[in-house]
Amino acid sequence: MKLPYDITAEILNQIVSVSEKLGEINSYRLSRPAPKLRRENRIRSVHSSLAIEGNTLSIDQVSDVFDEKTVTAPHKDILEVRNAIDLYARIGEFDPFSISSFKKAHSVLMKDLTDAPGEFRTGSVGVVKGKEIAHLAPPGDRVAFLMKDLFSYIKNDKDAVLIKSCVFHYETEFIHPFTDGNGRMGRFWQTALLRSSYPVFEFLPVESIIKEKQQQYYNVLSFCDKTGKSTKFIEFMLMIIDSELGKILLTGTKILSSNDRLAEAKEKFGIEEFSRKDYIRLFKDISTATASRDLKSGVLSGNLVKTGEKRLSVYKFK
Repeated sequence: MKLPYDITAEILNQIVSVSEKLGEINSYRLSRPAPKLRRENRIRSVHSSLAIEGNTLSIDQVSDVFDEKTVTAPHKDILEVRNAIDLYARIGEFDPFSISSFKKAHSVLMKDLTDAPGEFRTGSVGVVKGKEIAHLAPPGDRVAFLMKDLFSYIKNDKDAVLIKSCVFHYETEFIHPFTDGNGRMGRFWQTALLRSSYPVFEFLPVESIIKEKQQQYYNVLSFCDKTGKSTKFIEFMLMIIDSELGKILLTGTKILSSNDRLAEAKEKFGIEEFSRKDYIRLFKDISTATASRDLKSGVLSGNLVKTGEKRLSVYKFK
């Protein structure tokens, strides 16, 4: 099934730009940020996606909930944050091409917040902005059919996942498959789709730019509703993705330090033993001498335990 959108010169140019940045990010080994930055980006994603929907917690309060500290705020808003933190933490559990997985994710996001978490709506629903109905969603008896077609599209269409993820995001907003939580699910599932091909998107806070451009976001959604095509929404979201990838390249450390490499190695090997050869396989652009210096530094600092000598040496993180 081909959904209604056009591939414009703007989309093609953005795909090229995004692809080039993804290539640079991979070559500089920036696809997995340091643990502290991953935490900060996850908090930004959760805060921004919920704030778009009217959640009142500040980013500092979201951080406190993340750290399981006491926060004084409406119970519903705190519960929304807790559920969203749980959802993003479990992103690797969901199959982005599965309807049942999509429903499961919604049940995590909306636990204790709606009467039927994880279930498609059967009644009618409209999106109200102010005193006007901004969007009248398709009838409830059409939802299951439309979502089946949407998942068939992302599984089988030959267009790039960068495009399909944007289309899925828009169509989720248009179909409004659940009674509540549709915007949050559209943004989260786009991330899940992108992550399936590009790991860097797991910790990329695209939601924060959407929050900054919230009115434009709604305007583009409204324009696409009126034209019956998601073309402008694809252009808008690719622009946002390109911007966030650019920030990674602007602020990322292009040459990893010894401590950076050891921290990444610890995540990779855990408590398993590994050799210098294994370490070099992980960091293909370093020399044998650099690997030896890194490992020696880890032993001297007390982070690594070394057994054996010379070529028979093996290492293990404490």
